[in-house]
Amino acid sequence: MKGKKVLVFGMARSGIAAARLLLLRGAEVYVCDAKREADFEGALDDLKAAGAVLCLGEQHPETLLEGMDALVISPGIPVDHPAVVRAREMGVEVMGEVEYAYREATGLLLAITGTNGKTTTTALLGEIFKNAGRRTFVVGNIGTPYSGAVPEMKPGDVTVCEISSFMMETSSEFHPAICAVLNISEDHLNRHGTMEKYIALKERIFENSVGDDWVVLNWDDPITRDMANRAHCRVAWFSSRNPVPFGAFVRDGNIVYGAADSYKPVCAAEELYIPGEHNLKNALAATAMAMAAGVPAPVIRHTLRTFKGVEHRIEFVRELDGVRFINDSKGTNVDSTIQAVRAMNRPTVLILGGYDKHTDFTPLCEEILKCPIARIVLIGDTAKQLEQTLEKVGYHAWTHAGYDFKRAVETAFEQANPGGNVLLSPSCASFDMFKDYEARGRIFKDIVNQMESRRR
Repeated sequence: MKGKKVLVFGMARSGIAAARLLLLRGAEVYVCDAKREADFEGALDDLKAAGAVLCLGEQHPETLLEGMDALVISPGIPVDHPAVVRAREMGVEVMGEVEYAYREATGLLLAITGTNGKTTTTALLGEIFKNAGRRTFVVGNIGTPYSGAVPEMKPGDVTVCEISSFMMETSSEFHPAICAVLNISEDHLNRHGTMEKYIALKERIFENSVGDDWVVLNWDDPITRDMANRAHCRVAWFSSRNPVPFGAFVRDGNIVYGAADSYKPVCAAEELYIPGEHNLKNALAATAMAMAAGVPAPVIRHTLRTFKGVEHRIEFVRELDGVRFINDSKGTNVDSTIQAVRAMNRPTVLILGGYDKHTDFTPLCEEILKCPIARIVLIGDTAKQLEQTLEKVGYHAWTHAGYDFKRAVETAFEQANPGGNVLLSPSCASFDMFKDYEARGRIFKDIVNQMESRRR
């Protein structure tokens, strides 16, 4: 990119990181966002000082493309945006932040996608490599931009990258040595339109994988199982239910790796620190990837026994008056919240609802009937749709809290009994009320930690 003119569109974390890396590599950088400079509260000051041209408050970035060599976009920018469409018409190369970072990075790259479990599996795999003594960067959709880590990378380092479908919309050269697709269920149809498009974007994580590369796929998911037919590299599987031709699976209560008739023991399944069937699957996927990379089994075993999970994913916050508060703000789709409610073993008040991603909530509402969900507090844009779906399946113990999140949490506490839970697992994105799911989870924890006992 040295000497090239590059427009960076979308100045959230990934856009800022990309602009910094471009400046470091000698590009002439222009940054664009609909927000004005004052809205960033100084976050762009270092870019401005380094020579970036700020084009802020700009509602029509397509007018800035003349003379540009490339357009780098944040994952939040849809590929049908007029600026993206116009850039392609003009022959200006369009790439996402992850694609650009990949081209500038060095070392071993492992990447993980899927509908659910990405963040936990990414964090777990990163911890495995750290425990193996490798200098490791954990980046991508997990919250740390890939571009931000690139300047520190050296040959021999390891990067573990969480990949979303949004990121794959603008990939072309992205090529992990080892990647995984954990599972597929309905999500992001408001952006991608159809399940076929969504699945195809997930598959792009291994479109450049060949020869000695590895793709790790979920044997138990028919959609991911079918993906092997389009892989041009080595395939390893993971399964919590069945032996697999080759990969990580459970045999006689133990996580093992290898072929169905010849395998190495790794760890007893019951020794996993993080609970739940979904976390067993995450552990199996991480095991398969780490073993494919040559990490010794004792290192994997130690990590599986000690890894405590990630923030905002079935995260215990506090117990007050015998009520346990659990933050699952990362439950942003139906399948993710299904996993959370299945993990509840006490009567639970569930906080549900948020930004509308055009999702069918029927499978979740049917699952709620089978789980110990005592009451539901509905919030956000999807509250009415959720109410109607709950009524349709025969569940009537719901309360509306509108867009007042503090009221929702307090109402859930009032309705919970000692020995029970309050679970935030909205099954929706957060954008109707919050900046992102992380902000939603942090605010939930702040409200909970400031609560006082009802016994006073």
